[in-house]
Amino acid sequence: MFDGKDDAKAGYRRVEVLTGPGRRRRWSDAEKARIVVESWAPGAVISEVARRWQVCPQQVFGWRREARAGLLALPSDGAAAQLPEPAFVPILAEAPVVPALSPAASVPVIEVEIAGAVVRVPAGLEGAWLTAVLRSVRASAAAA
Repeated sequence: MFDGKDDAKAGYRRVEVLTGPGRRRRWSDAEKARIVVESWAPGAVISEVARRWQVCPQQVFGWRREARAGLLALPSDGAAAQLPEPAFVPILAEAPVVPALSPAASVPVIEVEIAGAVVRVPAGLEGAWLTAVLRSVRASAAAA
């Protein structure tokens, strides 16, 4: 970029120096693996890891996908190489067995049958919570 007149007699010209990573960088498999392992650390935020390595977050997600598919070899140094286990909430097919309470200590229970499900709620429970539960039951039945 030139600043000023563009003639041969002018002695002053402005030059811009661009710093930072250039375009089309090549990452070795070892560097990719290090970035992926760092992104799987507990509490790691993908955008922070990407910023630290000067790469866009989408690239990190792509490398993570490659590692899960077995296309990217991760280091074999113990826990760092372990893929994170997916965290799911277990679904109980049957109602859990609850020990019977003595009649004096029992709390009144309200039963609501909605969309083929029975929701048992102890009396005195907050109404906003119950509303949210009933709406989610009805929405899940409508989606099925």
